[in-house]
Amino acid sequence: MECDVLVVGSGGGALTGAYAAASAGLRTIVVEKTGVFGGTTAYSGAGLWLPDTQVQRRAGVEDSAEDARTYLRAVVGDYEVERQEAYIATAGELVALLESDPNIEFEWRSFPDYYPVPGRRESGRAIYPVDLPDADVGELRDLIRPDAGPDRAGEAHREDPYVGGRALVGRLLMALRGTGNAELLTETTARALTVEDGRVVGVEAVDAGGRSITIRAARGVLLAAGGMEADALLRTEHRIPGRAAWSMGPRGANTGDLVQAAIAVGADTALLEEAWWCTGVELPDGAAAFMVGVRRGVMVDDRGERFVNECLPYDRCARAMIEHGAEVAHLVFDSSEGGILPAVVMPEVAAAEHLAAGTWVTAATIEGVAEQIGVPGDALRATVEEFNRSAANGVDEAFHRGEDAFDLFFCPPGDEPDGPANPALRPVAQPPFYAARIVVSDLGTKGGVRTDVDARVLRADGSPIEGLYAAGNTSASLTGHAYPSPGLPLGTATVFSYRAIQHMTKELV
Repeated sequence: MECDVLVVGSGGGALTGAYAAASAGLRTIVVEKTGVFGGTTAYSGAGLWLPDTQVQRRAGVEDSAEDARTYLRAVVGDYEVERQEAYIATAGELVALLESDPNIEFEWRSFPDYYPVPGRRESGRAIYPVDLPDADVGELRDLIRPDAGPDRAGEAHREDPYVGGRALVGRLLMALRGTGNAELLTETTARALTVEDGRVVGVEAVDAGGRSITIRAARGVLLAAGGMEADALLRTEHRIPGRAAWSMGPRGANTGDLVQAAIAVGADTALLEEAWWCTGVELPDGAAAFMVGVRRGVMVDDRGERFVNECLPYDRCARAMIEHGAEVAHLVFDSSEGGILPAVVMPEVAAAEHLAAGTWVTAATIEGVAEQIGVPGDALRATVEEFNRSAANGVDEAFHRGEDAFDLFFCPPGDEPDGPANPALRPVAQPPFYAARIVVSDLGTKGGVRTDVDARVLRADGSPIEGLYAAGNTSASLTGHAYPSPGLPLGTATVFSYRAIQHMTKELV
């Protein structure tokens, strides 16, 4: 098979690159090794941290590229400064291209940047795809990966309209189809890169029927096929915390194949021990569910003691677990919300299933909970009593919970006449009590091949491998060891996929 541009992967970054190529008149092939398109993007809320675009201006949101640059530099420091600059500079141009297609529309929604540093916007900068009615999707519906709950259960989409990541994937596929220049291949696995005279000219792959095929690309190959979070051996080799089973990546995907293929042709790598961390609720089947927005309860280690502000952004909270040596912890909470875990959890599993499997426990007393999770009863009682005193005073002197805008985002004041002293601090006092197993999960690894400002894959000496580009979690992130804001993974994936295509077409000024 022959094309101008070959894109390996089908998440938000990959499909953005494919659309940029196809809309420019280039013959484009998209290769996806599973039976559906969307990758981890389909599970996500599909926030894209793309500052100072026409979307924010339509919403009347005050933002500027300079403020965004200041914020990113304050969080990330001097790591990958040139790529930071390219990212900020390209955001507006990319959004204008995408929204020029009638199938693609974004809106701004409030969600705070994660760090209280200069340039931060407490109402956030991320933009999101507008919900997509099922009737508009048509025959493409069977090509779009469902969200995590039904997908893991082997079921079809449960909701209309499509929201979040499914809306983004659907809209990009509709736009891509409309170009008339794209061929979409599912159940096709790229095995190796083809190199001629030092230039990558295509891939060797296996198609849905098990046949070996060669796909040649005249302009270039873009690798945007996710990271390596699903491969237990690679996780062990690179000392990536957590377990493959706890990752939020889709099953059967993101096993690092393309990172390994790029290494085989000379690519350099960075950040291979890193991931976009998140806290996860361990599920009865051994997997994990993404958790954010803790409203109540205390997280304790194997000594029954608090060690973190439970309301931190999920990456920062999970990093605190890793640094504390607690890849497994427990969130202890009461019955104030009727025995429901007081946080946003995706996908959700009924409390009865958790209790039957032992991933949650319950007891009439704090000491009873402590016995079941294997921590000292007197220590857990002391932890809860100290937390309840903080709740009464409205000040968490130990971990400063409720002092930041992100802490309060998921903790509304409530209906009490006088309101709580601190909405993020509510006592753990109403029996029966519960404890849920919380694990170090991730939204995907963020280490991979090193790339430049145009997403060209680099060798160890800094020279580019001609014809080879990478974006998203196949590439090493420009954010280093930080997760600065909602939508950074997808924002960078889309921008650098776009810049890769611009470089292939030699149109980037």
